[in-house]
Amino acid sequence: MSDMNIVCLDLEGVLVPEIWIAFADAVGIPELRRTTRDEPDYDKLMKYRINILKEHGLGLKEIQATIATIDPIPGAKEFLDELRALTQVVIISDTFTQFATPLMKKLGMPTIFCNTLEVGENGEITGYRMRVEKSKLSTVKALQSIGFETIAAGDSYNDLGMILNSKAGFLFKSTDKIKADYPQLQAFDEYDEFLEAIKKAL
Repeated sequence: MSDMNIVCLDLEGVLVPEIWIAFADAVGIPELRRTTRDEPDYDKLMKYRINILKEHGLGLKEIQATIATIDPIPGAKEFLDELRALTQVVIISDTFTQFATPLMKKLGMPTIFCNTLEVGENGEITGYRMRVEKSKLSTVKALQSIGFETIAAGDSYNDLGMILNSKAGFLFKSTDKIKADYPQLQAFDEYDEFLEAIKKAL
């Protein structure tokens, strides 16, 4: 086992439920159920979401109220605790600091790299700032450039860059379509099997 490994995990769909789906259900706006599993173009997806929020007069406060009710996927914290005892782990997510922070507390405060929402004084979400372009792939490449070997996993289109460019990459709780399109990637739905596969790759 190399001490140069770092495991890079997606957040939503892998460790916690999809925030936008939970919010869409809480406020009864099915259009907000679209995620990166459905829309590969993240900028297009976020502009679409921001417009819907504006139409309905919803802002950060309402989304954070839903996030307060979300718990990690059963078994996620135990999986993460065990993994962090073995190796370095970083969560790389296209979500936003304003969404992720309460969830990190429930996961034992792992390291997360994510983006930032632009929020008006009235709580209206006016835009967003990506930490870096192609944030997941860029982060994995940056970690590799300073001597780490990456092992990456996620469930959506926006995870494929980091998965395919890592020493080992896995799909976790992904869609049938993504699994069919990338048959070369091992796919898991249970944390126990997923952890064993990562251990083998370490």
